Amino acid sequence: MVRQGKLRRELRGVYRRSSDEDTLAGRCYTASLVLPPNAVVCDRSAAWVHGVDALAYAELDWLPPVETVVLPKRARVRRSNVSGGERDLAPDDIQVLHGIAVTSPLRTALDLGCKLRRRHALATMDWFMRLYDIDRHVLEAELPRFRGRRGVVQLRFVIEAADPGSESPGESWTRLAILDAGLPAPVTQYELSVSGQPIYRLDLAYPKVRVCIEFDGVEFHSTEEQLRHDGQRRAWLRSQGWIVIVVRRADLFGDSRGHWLEQLRWALERGRRPTFRKGRFDVPRVTVRRSGSDGSAVRK
Repeated sequence: MVRQGKLRRELRGVYRRSSDEDTLAGRCYTASLVLPPNAVVCDRSAAWVHGVDALAYAELDWLPPVETVVLPKRARVRRSNVSGGERDLAPDDIQVLHGIAVTSPLRTALDLGCKLRRRHALATMDWFMRLYDIDRHVLEAELPRFRGRRGVVQLRFVIEAADPGSESPGESWTRLAILDAGLPAPVTQYELSVSGQPIYRLDLAYPKVRVCIEFDGVEFHSTEEQLRHDGQRRAWLRSQGWIVIVVRRADLFGDSRGHWLEQLRWALERGRRPTFRKGRFDVPRVTVRRSGSDGSAVRK
């Protein structure tokens, strides 16, 4: 059946129909059929089972091994396409989901906060907080258990910086760039209302100085209709005195990153500087002009 293309071998002694989608969650279930009873799926594999994608983009085509751990002084899992380690886990750290023993959402978020690269760790923590309504105080209460563990310094920062309002990794990465530049944290998913009726939600905003940052991912900001809607929306925002800074994935790296961060720093500094007008102090209305098709704000 393998030669005929009807089955594919996922693990030694375990096969799946070739027509089934090859996903990390599916591989976790496959592994659970042959793993010893004390093995627990963990880290990015557990995150995938919980509905959180913590994989690098390239790994979606070439899936990594299923990550597992056992309690200390137990025999580690040694099997092809499965990585094995050991870890201190409390009973509350483990749950069975779809027949698979996995680390809980809380424990998985904390482990990945230590292990992943900084921006991926923050995006994953944001996602877990949003999806499972995990409170920051709950995360902070778990920190003593991680004392002395590699990555705990990063974990403390990630917990402090995490915000469940971020609705995509790109928004999380944009917020991290802002924090790393020494700028204040923006409000996530700020709802803009007129006469008490909500009309727009802004990805990241500084409402008091009317500055917003919009992250344009490819999925929701690429078609002609989506671009037209973005243009109308941002034109209205600018007509109301808002400075709109548009960030794309490529703008998070290299020289482009410094460019929009400089725009943001200037906008915040100008927005908070009072001017004397008609016998009182007012926050100045900042005029901007559009630069290119993306409509990013520049000085005028």
